Amino acid sequence: MILPREFYERDTLTVARELLGQVLVRETPEGTVRGSIVETEAYLGPRDDAAHSYKGKSERVRVQYGPAGCAYIYMIYGMHYCLNITSGPPGVPEVVLIRALEPLSGFELMEKRRGTGKLLNLCSGPGKLCRAFDIGADLYGVDLCRPGSLYLEGGNKPESISSSKRIGIDYAVMTRDMPWRFTAAGNKFLSRPG
Repeated sequence: MILPREFYERDTLTVARELLGQVLVRETPEGTVRGSIVETEAYLGPRDDAAHSYKGKSERVRVQYGPAGCAYIYMIYGMHYCLNITSGPPGVPEVVLIRALEPLSGFELMEKRRGTGKLLNLCSGPGKLCRAFDIGADLYGVDLCRPGSLYLEGGNKPESISSSKRIGIDYAVMTRDMPWRFTAAGNKFLSRPG
């Protein structure tokens, strides 16, 4: 069953924790791939100096001001896409970054897209999972609460969840030490140990 909008309309920190174990599904003419979410990071808009929406509304973050449960996709380093999901009440620009997945199905297609046969390395980072799932700018703003080419299904909650500082945001003086990264404790598919 596709996760309903109500799942995403809650407090962003709760959504970030409860996305762990849910299943990301990408359907393309090449085939379907699935992965269980094992690592997330929460970004809390105007109160979070690491958030893209910290300085207010812009064309880049416009989807964050709409309904929860939509894809916010951007490029880093001019080469890697990152998938975020809008969360919280409408008009509050908060998102959850999907940092890593445990591949569940469509392994050969993921390997082809990533150019590697190493299962542990297929989706162990935001750019890696976007390449393995063929997620790019064309999916910006897609409603993940409806059947389509990208959506989330209910999965299995991990036995234990760890929290830690987010990765790569040392510039964010006010919030860089906040424990807003969540991982399925002990999972071997994380981008970095939890």
